[in-house]
Amino acid sequence: MSEQIPPTLGDIHAAARRIDGAVIRTPTLNSISLSKLIGAEVWLKFENLQMTAAYKERGALNKLLQLDSAQRARGVVAASAGNHAQAVAYHGLRLGIPVTIVMPEATPSVKVTQTESHGAKVVLTGTNFEDAYAHARLLEAEHDLVFVHPFDDPQIIAGQGTIALEMLAEAPDLEMLIVPIGGGGLISGIAIAAKAMKPDIEIIGVEAELYPSMKNKVTGGARPIGGDTLAEGIAVKEPGELTQRIIGELVDDIRLVSETHLEQAVALLVSVEKSVVEGAGAAGLAAMLAEPERYKGRKVGTILCGGNIDTHLLANVLIRDLVRSGRIARLRIALLDRPGSLSALAIKFHECGVNIIEVHHHRIFTTLPAKDTLIEVECEARDAAAIERLVKSLEEAGFKVERASLD
Repeated sequence: MSEQIPPTLGDIHAAARRIDGAVIRTPTLNSISLSKLIGAEVWLKFENLQMTAAYKERGALNKLLQLDSAQRARGVVAASAGNHAQAVAYHGLRLGIPVTIVMPEATPSVKVTQTESHGAKVVLTGTNFEDAYAHARLLEAEHDLVFVHPFDDPQIIAGQGTIALEMLAEAPDLEMLIVPIGGGGLISGIAIAAKAMKPDIEIIGVEAELYPSMKNKVTGGARPIGGDTLAEGIAVKEPGELTQRIIGELVDDIRLVSETHLEQAVALLVSVEKSVVEGAGAAGLAAMLAEPERYKGRKVGTILCGGNIDTHLLANVLIRDLVRSGRIARLRIALLDRPGSLSALAIKFHECGVNIIEVHHHRIFTTLPAKDTLIEVECEARDAAAIERLVKSLEEAGFKVERASLD
């Protein structure tokens, strides 16, 4: 792997011609709302609008189109539990190439079903990606298949680099590109193309704070790696060797973003852009939200690289954002356990224009005196000020109020 030759700008232009018409040329649009919020001119590349809702199609198709007839007949194999699996499966079906995808046994059934719906044979094995990767390599050797790497392959990287060609064609004055990093294939291709076309452009990589794998490799750091992240698409423990070399040479900086900023970015893209984006796809915006002063006054582009997020998880993220914005709250209120107490409490909510969503009584498991009860009220209001007025009104009426927090 380490001896592979990085693709050139010419390779990326060739990839663009090769995949033209089979991969969507997604829009690159200036977001007026986000530009005002960040204080920069923010441009978004909507790769979540691809057929499989992710940019991975570009590299996968570029790779598949360069196989000879014998390789196509034997088929390909890949290891992935996410967007790469669907990209290889979808374009393999289009081209009549047999596809085998190896996934960890714990892969959600919806991802297995989606991949199988594109005609791929799915093999479930192992507890993690590393196990799946090792088994895919065994199948490659046993059946003389072509292994389609998710990121550490010059043809994959060249395909991903076509994004930069499109972005700079639509927004040639961009001064900076902020790109999510998992294994590094996306940012490698973008950096090669963008730096060749516009040497002074700044390339900023973004990793989840819990998975600083590439930053560790490039800077020689030893930050801990692991944990549950909303950006599972870039939660890579071992990034590529080829991509590491490219990033070390061409990427200006790598920033780490917290789970809070990732959640805020996903929610903001839904509310402002009316666009569903997964955690990894929102990482570029998360970086801007974390450090707006770093990008102030600049012309900045980022890639919404995927939109495959579980609907239940998305709902949780959106509700948590309402909590952080102060529009939804959970109040723990102590009151005397006697007739009329709850009514008096409800009147205060009505007076302040705050709607009660749920009420929970706690009479036993509480440190309050036996004659008291603890009421947990989940409520929502038009804005944070209404709930602040409610809390003040309750306290002035003699109620003891404690507000739950996410942080």
